[in-house]
Amino acid sequence: MTEHDIWVRQAIRKIDADFTRSADTHLIPVHLPAYPNIHLYLKDESSHPTGSLKHRLARSLFLYALCNGWLHQGSTVIEASSGSTAVSEAYFARLIGLPFIAVVPRGTSREKIAAIQFYGGQVHFVDSGRLIYGESERLAKELGGHYMDQFTYAERATDWRSNNNIADSIFTQMRQEPFPVPDWIVCSCGTGGTTATIGRYVRYQGYMTRVCAADPENSVFFDAYATGDHNLEIQAGSNIEGIGRPRVERSFIPSVIDRMIRVPDAASLAALRYLERSLGRRCGGSTGTNFIASLQLVREMHAAGRHGSVVTVLCDGGERYTQTYYNDAWLQSKGLAPDGLVDAVVASAEQGADLPFTVDSAQCYS
Repeated sequence: MTEHDIWVRQAIRKIDADFTRSADTHLIPVHLPAYPNIHLYLKDESSHPTGSLKHRLARSLFLYALCNGWLHQGSTVIEASSGSTAVSEAYFARLIGLPFIAVVPRGTSREKIAAIQFYGGQVHFVDSGRLIYGESERLAKELGGHYMDQFTYAERATDWRSNNNIADSIFTQMRQEPFPVPDWIVCSCGTGGTTATIGRYVRYQGYMTRVCAADPENSVFFDAYATGDHNLEIQAGSNIEGIGRPRVERSFIPSVIDRMIRVPDAASLAALRYLERSLGRRCGGSTGTNFIASLQLVREMHAAGRHGSVVTVLCDGGERYTQTYYNDAWLQSKGLAPDGLVDAVVASAEQGADLPFTVDSAQCYS
């Protein structure tokens, strides 16, 4: 056994030990008074050690890279990210003793930047989310490091058949609930890896659950799904950090998604205020997007006279967005002030009122 083999085994053992020290994330019921026969749950991924859903992905990416022989002792790990994956990868890089560089857009929240640095990572800024890919590749070549490339490997690094993925966790935790098999599981797409894991797992296990992907404005995923054109690109970046992309990422697998819903950004951010009131805590922007898409599905089920359950993802906590989504001046500057939308979301959830905005919906192009 070579020195490298010994190091790899030790690194994998450290990551496995870290996993064993952590409990599962919580499943939180959200009471919607207007829809008593439909139960909504939030899978709280903010309770991971690094505070977001991306903790699962980062662990999988490191194990995938180690087992493929891509990481060596002293290797610099580089990742392109909007922030949360970089926070989690910085954590795992420090855990196994590797230097880490995050390539992020300049608009990434200060709180995420501070978290990356807290875990020992360096931050390399680019002017646009479109530039993170090429700059990460350039740095990896220049430094002789490894570009982790979450946008390519997210869908394949996670073992969707196993008992340590988010889908298996959801179904295990739902077993004692009144409607244990969800009608829908809703999640938004950053890489597309989570929807791929859930969609594949549901099919593999034979569940009747359908998968809905929520997408923000300024993202190509929805249109690519609806049209089948995977060459779409846009210049603008998403206002909802962590989800929505200017290009169709390789880990986005439309065929495992049953439906997509595009949510207006202002509605996503209005939902955060409702969730803060309902949960007594703040959530990140993508959770607002997930909530609005889930509320739309709940309303449709109610209108059809159906009973059942919907599960969605609380991706990260709102403490990472105090200077943006919870800052009225920032919202005004972006034209995203919720204004009357907060009351509208409350009225829809609690009284069954119609939503005063349109959520676009699409089935997969075939």
